[in-house]
Amino acid sequence: MTNRIRLGMVGGGNDAFIGAVHRIAARLDDRYELVAGALSSTPEKARASGAALGLPRVYDDFKQMAIREARRKDGIEAVAIVTPNHMHFAAAREFLKRDIHVICDKPLTSTMADARKLATAVEASNALFVLTHNYTGYPMVRHAREMIAAGDIGKIRVVQVEYPQDWLTTAQDFKQAEWRTDPARSGAGGSTGDIGTHAHNLARFVTGLEVASLAADLDAFVPGRPVDDNGHVMLRFHGGAKGMLWCSQVAPGNENALRIRVYGETGGLEWAQEDPNALWHTPFGEPKRVITRNGAGAGDAAARLSRVPPGHPEGYLEGFANIYSEAADAIVAQRDGQPPASDVTYPTLDDGLRGMHFIDACVRSSARNAAWVTLPD
Repeated sequence: MTNRIRLGMVGGGNDAFIGAVHRIAARLDDRYELVAGALSSTPEKARASGAALGLPRVYDDFKQMAIREARRKDGIEAVAIVTPNHMHFAAAREFLKRDIHVICDKPLTSTMADARKLATAVEASNALFVLTHNYTGYPMVRHAREMIAAGDIGKIRVVQVEYPQDWLTTAQDFKQAEWRTDPARSGAGGSTGDIGTHAHNLARFVTGLEVASLAADLDAFVPGRPVDDNGHVMLRFHGGAKGMLWCSQVAPGNENALRIRVYGETGGLEWAQEDPNALWHTPFGEPKRVITRNGAGAGDAAARLSRVPPGHPEGYLEGFANIYSEAADAIVAQRDGQPPASDVTYPTLDDGLRGMHFIDACVRSSARNAAWVTLPD
């Protein structure tokens, strides 16, 4: 393919888990070519990582990279930002003001102040901003969204969403825990910011509903931990639906158990990330039935994101790659001076801002003994 999007990366050195995931996602459908990077917080590590990955151009820092790439005729068209949360805004701003498209890991930033400044930078730029809430890229999540929009379960009454993990059950000190449990780098929310935002975003994406208010009870069960590692959140949605969200990183026996259940007036839907190719549908009064990815009953929204026949598993990496491919469609359309196709869907700045308001509301509610807090419309 000669029309690949020239991609850069900030953060995600060769020893970083999420950087490798983004690189795999970007190349899975052959839509991007990684040509430049500022891959670490120190010049020495950045150069070593760039050399290990065989990048043509390696920079000591992201500002230097943004300036030099913007001047090149063959400079990057998009950049993936995969740093700890507190660096998202500063890095994104440098590329946005040079009209380089930004694909940013979630959550949007570490603070509401930075989120608002980033929103201003996005609005002032001609570049696209994509947030990698990757679970929205799963085919059966798209199918569930399509079914709800079509009224297949009637008006929604109840939304139950959860994301439990167990990897922070103890105070064990290792690299990923170091910054994710540091509020100066992760933000005020611990599990709420890291995985609660995924659950919140999934609920919004699948149902099309927005949270009007919430009441949150957050805990740091591990002694001395400065951010929450468990959260119970009651939700009230615009339109009258009610919900509950549970996020935890201290739930032994759970790895990445993201799960959503939606109940309407005429039926229910259930999807679990650890069994991602199956969507359970129960029309009221009828037997429970399963719809499989690319199988009988799966709709167009799921089919356009599926790569292989039914029965061959697709999951985390493919879901991530679908976000990159949707972003590629939008970038190529803008390159050609055209709007993207109507079915191109990816998380945006608005999704990021709503995620930040969710974290902020949870922290404020919990500080007030789980008082109800209203979220912005």
